[in-house]
Amino acid sequence: MPDAPTAIGRASPRSYDGGMPSRSRRRALWPFAPYVIVAVLHVVALAAHSPLATPTKALLMPLLALPVALAWKRLAPRSAAVLLCAALLFSWLGDEAGLFFPFAPELPLMLGFFGLAHIAYILLFARHLRMRRLPIWTVVYALWWLLMMVALGPHTGSLLVAVGAYGIVLAGTAATSARCRAIVAWGGAFFLSSDSILAFRLFQPDAMPDWTSPAVMAAYTIGQGLIVAGALLTLRLASPATMPVTAHDDGERFA
Repeated sequence: MPDAPTAIGRASPRSYDGGMPSRSRRRALWPFAPYVIVAVLHVVALAAHSPLATPTKALLMPLLALPVALAWKRLAPRSAAVLLCAALLFSWLGDEAGLFFPFAPELPLMLGFFGLAHIAYILLFARHLRMRRLPIWTVVYALWWLLMMVALGPHTGSLLVAVGAYGIVLAGTAATSARCRAIVAWGGAFFLSSDSILAFRLFQPDAMPDWTSPAVMAAYTIGQGLIVAGALLTLRLASPATMPVTAHDDGERFA
């Protein structure tokens, strides 16, 4: 049996449970400040029916990409960082489908772009952020899909297949996020909550009170923010630039 330092030196990056020092954690949070401020302004603007709701929504994903851009050189593997950026880009296009593509039907485009965003997240979670097996409790996400189809299916019309497929992808995002850090799993759950409320607003608008509009975006911004924060934390710890070196591992780095 190898001695302890050698065994640690050869450990998988995912087996190291260390974390950044508290000062480093605080520094890592500062790039999220513009996103948090604009997200709060956007939710308040929606609740107040303010014209600021439109421009603040357009700023959300670019501002959430700021922490990713600032940490880019310290993220590993690079393919994970690319998937994270792709998820944010497709989310932005989904948010602003009506603005960027005014000549096309907004809802199908929105579903398509967000579907691509969720696929990027699923790949990111499954390939790069996973830390545990799929918990048994994630069966609730399959039950969620069944209940949503029963409740909304008759109201979706020609979009029934698209909505059903999007729901499967959304449930997949929430389920695979449960294999990651708790902060990512909570982000996936908030994202699911946001789309659940939005689905009822789209297909059963008469049954939804006005406050559900800001509720959609509150859950959405929290979910996206938690996912990105958790992803950056995991990828920073896995980065060779942040892996400590022992005197017994012949210069090999470990996380």
